[in-house]
Amino acid sequence: MSAQQMADAYLSGTALDLPDGHFINGRFVAGQGDRMESVDPGLGEAFASFALGGAAEIDAALDSSRKAFEMWRLVKPSDRTAILLRCANAIRANADRLALVEAIDSGKTLAEAQGDVASSARLFEYYAGAADKLDGRSVDLGPDYTAFTRREPVGVTAHIIPWNYPTSTFARGVAPALAAGCTVVAKPAETTPFTALLLAEILTEAGVPEGVINVVTGLGRDAGAALVSDPRVNHITFTGSVATGVAVTQAAAPNVTRLTLELGGKSPLVAFADADLEAVADGATWAIFSNAGQICSAGSRLIVERGLRDDLLDRLKEKAQAITFGHGLRNPDMGAINSDLHLGRVAAHVDAARARGCKIVTGGNVATDPESGKGWFFEPTIIADLSADDPAVQDEIFGPVLSVQVFDTEDEAIRLANGTAFGLMASVYTPDLGRAMRLTQALDSGQVTVNDYWAGGVELPFGGNHKSGYGREKGLEGLEAYTTTKSITIKNASR
Repeated sequence: MSAQQMADAYLSGTALDLPDGHFINGRFVAGQGDRMESVDPGLGEAFASFALGGAAEIDAALDSSRKAFEMWRLVKPSDRTAILLRCANAIRANADRLALVEAIDSGKTLAEAQGDVASSARLFEYYAGAADKLDGRSVDLGPDYTAFTRREPVGVTAHIIPWNYPTSTFARGVAPALAAGCTVVAKPAETTPFTALLLAEILTEAGVPEGVINVVTGLGRDAGAALVSDPRVNHITFTGSVATGVAVTQAAAPNVTRLTLELGGKSPLVAFADADLEAVADGATWAIFSNAGQICSAGSRLIVERGLRDDLLDRLKEKAQAITFGHGLRNPDMGAINSDLHLGRVAAHVDAARARGCKIVTGGNVATDPESGKGWFFEPTIIADLSADDPAVQDEIFGPVLSVQVFDTEDEAIRLANGTAFGLMASVYTPDLGRAMRLTQALDSGQVTVNDYWAGGVELPFGGNHKSGYGREKGLEGLEAYTTTKSITIKNASR
């Protein structure tokens, strides 16, 4: 069946066939403890349950991963290339099922989930091409020595997977780790556990040896805490909130474990008065309302020159009010908020802004699926004319809420854009190339795009500055976290 046929069957009451237990050493292992319900955010109802693992399951997964590393690190890079290519093809072959499960588990639309799965396959394909190109270099120390470097796998890697993009974030870390010769223990978010389990099974069937990929489901305070504090872990890749990222860093510090952190964002979209009105309106709409704004790099701040402000706000209001929302499997423009708890957080931010007297241009209310009257939704929302220190500007809301600021000069635009604790992404809209180039250098951000938002792909490095984290994923830079450089020097024989 196609993804849409499976979606229709699910909405008609057909139960999903989902993996059960943890994936350890190449097979599913039954959970020994409690279980937790997994809830469909589009309905606000449980559709499955999963095992809550803890220290014992993490111990077994790390033991499996450590043993597999001694074998996997010695596999020829060209053979790893072939295996990763098979993995990419296997993801594409299972794309419909993966997309369906992600849409139900996360609340996003089926179309968004399909894009997430497609990018996951592309990540494996990209890093397949890099696996046999991890070269060292020779260093000339004169005639008495021969010196060179080797790029070697760092070892066992831990991956804490977020709930907003559970499939592609898994692939974003696991693909380069495997390419480098590392092994993996992944802990998916408790609200989106299933695609990581499915991927572990799919990739193992595609040729990844047993034990190279392990997945333990469970709560962060149990399974996650046990994983990031274990001395057998050589590198941790974490995507999530700043507060949890700090806790992960503290837990890893006694073991001096290497970290890649992709944390929060409050990314600005800077629009000058000479910019194309429709291009800015389209870009801003796409940047904040995709995945109901639940994206670390969402364009959650619009910083607009005064001369463009009125026309742009009118156009954005029209676009926001035209957005359809509902259960993701019906493919509306916007899906659900991932959990009831997070919906409450988003609503609290907007209610507080309303109480402060902020101007709510449109939206601002909790909603339900128009067809079923169920689920966890929030209206596309725009809050206008905010001061630089307003909480709606400074705090990551992580929902479909756009905060608008107005500027008069280029220097003021830069100051406002750089005026938060974050530095993940930014964009600039102007036809003036000189101005655009000045802004790309002045904006304190890991990524900057011009006259577009989220331009680029898996080939470009992605990561943030300041409280948005450190390290880079994607691109060839994404391999660096999973390798270590060894210098080798040989004294030449006397003549």
